[in-house]
Amino acid sequence: MHGEIAPGHAFTLRGIGAEFGVSMTPAREAVRRLSAEGALTISSSGRVSTPELNNERIEELAALRSLIEVELASRALPRAHIALIDRLQSINARVSEDIAHQDAVAYIRRNLEFHRTLYLRAQAPAMLAMAETVWLQLGPTMRALYGRLRRKDPPHYHRLIIAALKAGDEPSLRLAVRSDVTQGLKMLVG
Repeated sequence: MHGEIAPGHAFTLRGIGAEFGVSMTPAREAVRRLSAEGALTISSSGRVSTPELNNERIEELAALRSLIEVELASRALPRAHIALIDRLQSINARVSEDIAHQDAVAYIRRNLEFHRTLYLRAQAPAMLAMAETVWLQLGPTMRALYGRLRRKDPPHYHRLIIAALKAGDEPSLRLAVRSDVTQGLKMLVG
């Protein structure tokens, strides 16, 4: 989910078991579950790897993000108190530090923390679980995207999200979230 593993990275059940200090059974069950959620692929030969998403799949997942996350943000807006806004500003400041250190994994982790912190206020656990499944599928691809972006500044749309929350402006919030979750992924396709 956080881009710690590059697209196409192969795993073995034995390696997973050794890394996490578990036997083959829990390793196999974890791979089965992550495969069902689209976070891992299992080839016909049994090779387990992180997905290498094609353009159509990236576009599909970007569309899902824009649908689900815009709705989560809208539902969070009535519960967006000053403490939430302060927390989002704090997370966004740390995003800037991650960018300055060129730490892709920390950047992705913090970016998702920003979104998850907002979406928790929506009090829509099924929608949040769906968003997290999409994030899980996109993690390795997000790492590839980060390498292309060569960011120097924090995400512009995060500032717009925070401003819309402060103003209680739902149309601006919806637009800022939609733009934030799709603009980077557009760079990967085409």
